[in-house]
Amino acid sequence: MRYFTIRRRRYWRYKGSTLHHPIGMKKLDRDRLPRHIAIIMDGNGRWAKMRTLNRIQGHRKGVEKAKEIVNHCSELGIEYLTLYAFSQENWSRPKAEVNALMGLLKNHLKSELKMMTENNIRFMSIGNISQLPVSVQKIISEVEEETSSNSGMQLNLALSYSGRLEIVEAVKKLAEDVMDKKIAIKDITEDMFSGYLYTGDMPDPDLLIRTSGEMRISNFLLWQAAYTELYVTETLWPDFTSTHLLEAILDYQHRERRFGLTAEQLRIRAAR
Repeated sequence: MRYFTIRRRRYWRYKGSTLHHPIGMKKLDRDRLPRHIAIIMDGNGRWAKMRTLNRIQGHRKGVEKAKEIVNHCSELGIEYLTLYAFSQENWSRPKAEVNALMGLLKNHLKSELKMMTENNIRFMSIGNISQLPVSVQKIISEVEEETSSNSGMQLNLALSYSGRLEIVEAVKKLAEDVMDKKIAIKDITEDMFSGYLYTGDMPDPDLLIRTSGEMRISNFLLWQAAYTELYVTETLWPDFTSTHLLEAILDYQHRERRFGLTAEQLRIRAAR
């Protein structure tokens, strides 16, 4: 199926960051980079189990990997990066694991504030943030405030996030505005509705990457991903490198994004 690309043991064998490798960069079309990349970071638990480690150690390695990929995306000039860090459904995991994840999140945001400031990265959280521990909410608010004037890549962290809940909450806000006569029902459009989502002022993701080989989007950006290109790799998140990131982007650049049009219509439009 064209929408999914699965990589099975086919990796670029370059040493160091592929983003700085002359062959890798030569293949990349800098004029056709995805503006917005979203990533479902899956496989921390399996990565740990394969190494007879506990799940927390897997999550710790996953946090380190997130830092690496954020830096690579910023170097490339990606405008928006959205990482699926903690879903609404993840609250049902063992309490010890959830507490450890909250601790990792808090420590990571504290330690990475300097990096985000130095690299001109804006930080934003999306999701039902009020469900998070107060101490975590405080750190999130501080980092968002400290980076709000940065003009480089925007890093979105999806926390306590549910795509369905996001849509429901948007409908509620829209209904309230209709009741308050701020807008008329006849004026409601898809673009207007998009403005009520957590990602209201951002472009939809161009590329959605899922690690660990699972063939689903797990309640992530359901509205926004309507025409997003999906890329699935069997690589577990802690093993995902700049090489894999580049491979996903190169695959994206070889696709024809038609948005419901025919190939002929696209050629005519491009010729104008």
